[in-house]
Amino acid sequence: MSRDQQHIDIAIIGAGIGGLALAIGLTRRGMPVTVYEAATEFSAIGAGIGLGPNALQAIDLLDTRFRRLYESAKTENERPEFEHSVFDALYAEEGLDFGERIGWQRGLVGAEYFTRSSAHRRDVLNIMKSLISEDNVKFGKRVHVIKDMDDKVQITFQDGQTIVVDALIGCDGIKGITRRAVLEDVAPEDVPAKYCNMYIYRGIVPMAEAKEILGKHAGDAKWFMSKDKGLAIYPISKGKEENFVFFVKDTNPWKGPQEAVGCSREEMEADLASFDSRLLRLLDWAKPLRWPIFHHPKTSTYFKGRACLLGDVAHASSPGQAAGAGQGLEDAAILSHLLCLANSADQVKQVFSVYDCIRRPRAQKVVQTSEEAGEMYIWNAPGIEEDMSKIVDNANARLHWIWQHDLQEDVARAETMFLKEVQEMHVQPSPGRRTHVNDSPLGLDRQGAAAEIIAS
Repeated sequence: MSRDQQHIDIAIIGAGIGGLALAIGLTRRGMPVTVYEAATEFSAIGAGIGLGPNALQAIDLLDTRFRRLYESAKTENERPEFEHSVFDALYAEEGLDFGERIGWQRGLVGAEYFTRSSAHRRDVLNIMKSLISEDNVKFGKRVHVIKDMDDKVQITFQDGQTIVVDALIGCDGIKGITRRAVLEDVAPEDVPAKYCNMYIYRGIVPMAEAKEILGKHAGDAKWFMSKDKGLAIYPISKGKEENFVFFVKDTNPWKGPQEAVGCSREEMEADLASFDSRLLRLLDWAKPLRWPIFHHPKTSTYFKGRACLLGDVAHASSPGQAAGAGQGLEDAAILSHLLCLANSADQVKQVFSVYDCIRRPRAQKVVQTSEEAGEMYIWNAPGIEEDMSKIVDNANARLHWIWQHDLQEDVARAETMFLKEVQEMHVQPSPGRRTHVNDSPLGLDRQGAAAEIIAS
């Protein structure tokens, strides 16, 4: 920290992927931060996580060590012909032999510049934990009340502790309390997540058993499709396991809490009665639970005062484009850079305003298009329906804007916007926390960026 900078007290609520990513980005730049987690320990809910080229760019910008460690833990498709395929589209229905009996061999979705990879969520969290000090994470801290104090934020936890900070960043998931704190007064209709009218069954199967069941279709990412239901399966754990997710369309509203509900094996099989019997054998490794898919299709703002939203609490997405985690990482890359530009707590609102402007349009578009993709994969897209060739063509066209996005350009644009806002406040920023030009992911120092603004 430079002697011209004041300390900014930052609280991150939630120690999931988004919260830890932001903490990594800030601590790497020498900015102190505390993460408050409701659980009593780190918890990896869910199994597989896939990172596209945009997400890999984000972790590079957060901390190059993050990228190196992910590369050592990731799992790629097994067969060389699927190296650049995010999935292979096949038929799920009984009697079609996954499409071969009607002449369908494969439907590859991907790009030459794309190398598919995924990892067990547990492994990703272990990597992220290793990049911050556990002294900076406080467990058993469930937020009870958030109070805006104009120039501070007061946070009261359920254990009775109260803290006051300069900036609060909510990373507390799709049902997080920070969403209500930000949106309740300005857009209360945005607060609750919306049901996607789809639920899932999921599990992890050992690779040996997957190959015994699926033969040549095990070991590489596949999407088995049919009307109103489907199955996605892909390798994790360095190829030792496969993660699988059955999707089922639900025309009824979700009743009860936004959480998994128990069911019977018979109900699971009834939902998937038209499926190839080989696919149904995977249910031996699925818990009898229906997991509802909810998302946040509209979020009118990502901040209010000194409180800000990041990751799923801002833009929870359905998994149709496997892009949700990547968007949280992009959030963290932008916000960590902006916070390290701020010279004092007086500039926190400007940081959040620019972050909202840069991130919200893109992240919300991902939410909306992911829902569209999910419907298409279960043959509900108007004008496409069960036409697998059209599905594959559409899938191959729809992902490039996500994968090829120039995040460094977003960082540069965010920095320019922030410095301009600071100038308009008649506050001149100083060189900040960077001690070397190379500390900037853009290779730019702040004075150079400010000079560029003045010249314009």
